[in-house]
Amino acid sequence: MEVFALTDLSALVSAYLLPFFRIAAMLMIAPLFGARLVPARVRVLLALVLAALLAPLIPAAPAFDTFSAAAVMAIAQELIIGGTMGFMVQMVFDAIIIGSQTIAMGMGLGFAMLVDPQRGVNVPILSQFFVITTTLMFLALGGHLILIQVLVQSFTTLPPGAASFGTEGLWSVVSWGSQMFAGAVLVALPAVVALLVVNLAYGVISRAAPTLNLFAVGFPATVLLGFVILQFSFQTTLVSLTTMLDGAFAEIGNLTGITP
Repeated sequence: MEVFALTDLSALVSAYLLPFFRIAAMLMIAPLFGARLVPARVRVLLALVLAALLAPLIPAAPAFDTFSAAAVMAIAQELIIGGTMGFMVQMVFDAIIIGSQTIAMGMGLGFAMLVDPQRGVNVPILSQFFVITTTLMFLALGGHLILIQVLVQSFTTLPPGAASFGTEGLWSVVSWGSQMFAGAVLVALPAVVALLVVNLAYGVISRAAPTLNLFAVGFPATVLLGFVILQFSFQTTLVSLTTMLDGAFAEIGNLTGITP
């Protein structure tokens, strides 16, 4: 009868446990996978399946006592790595939300709120429309497959149990947050400039005809023109999304040492 030693159990746990935590952290934060519409059990099951498939293919983690301080530190490092990868891609979607909120305010639709199924908070209905459209674009571009591919490659450059990002790496993650606002400007700029021109035209009309009720005429016209502007600005949104995703994956590659 074969005896299963405690050291063999520790090696087996370290081989599967650390990849599981990195994958699970990424799936909990990344867009599409981390949406509230996706049950937590489904995400955990997907993380278990991916960990079971990847564990035999990645460098083996050093064996350690499952209940030791070293195990806690190794798990924390894996959570940081996986969470950072999902966070940087999620910032792209947050940029889309901020930009669409700015457009909604300019159109006068800021009061039309809807519950965001991804986070469970109230956002303008126009932002929800942009989120759905951006998600479809993300799937069409294969962003979810690229994210999983980068995750798999990270186990080669950053093996389980190895050192995590340094101070410079964590600072670059913090600096990446500024790209969210830059991306929001890219998304909202065409529509905001067009709506600004429309509002300036209303100002000229109000000076030429002071008795004209611009609230009764201007608001419906602004909403109508806003939707027309959005129809022609979706191509710009696709370009902005592609640019931000390329930047996000490039930054993840710099952090994890993945060469394009």
